[in-house]
Amino acid sequence: MSAAISITEVDWETHREPLLAVRTSVFVEEQNVPASIEVDEYDPVSIHVLARDHQNQPIGTARLLPKGKIGRVAVLKPWRKSGVGSALMTHLIALARERGDRELSLHAQSWTTPFYETFGFTAEGDEFEEAGIPHRYMRLILD
Repeated sequence: MSAAISITEVDWETHREPLLAVRTSVFVEEQNVPASIEVDEYDPVSIHVLARDHQNQPIGTARLLPKGKIGRVAVLKPWRKSGVGSALMTHLIALARERGDRELSLHAQSWTTPFYETFGFTAEGDEFEEAGIPHRYMRLILD
């Protein structure tokens, strides 16, 4: 990952626009997730992280819910496979450890399970559909 990329913890109320710009591009426009389910009651109470490029433009985001669930991990297409997603996950896992979380979980799009396995997440249970996309439940026990 380039040193010109920054990952910061941001507040939903003050950074809603850049967070949603990334999520809308990835989930709604690319993956056809209904816009009506993209924002939910967990956004205001979650910890959000925002990746920005050297021009301070938003390029990736993810969130950590109060009970240790990671979600809405999204990286704009031109930035995929450049370390942005890994930096977002590393940051969220560190925040969860600092907060004292004992474990983390997520619903991974099935094709992304190898990415999350690199952080120690393990897939559990059968594949299921969420927003019309096949997913797997994954869990990570924090030491």
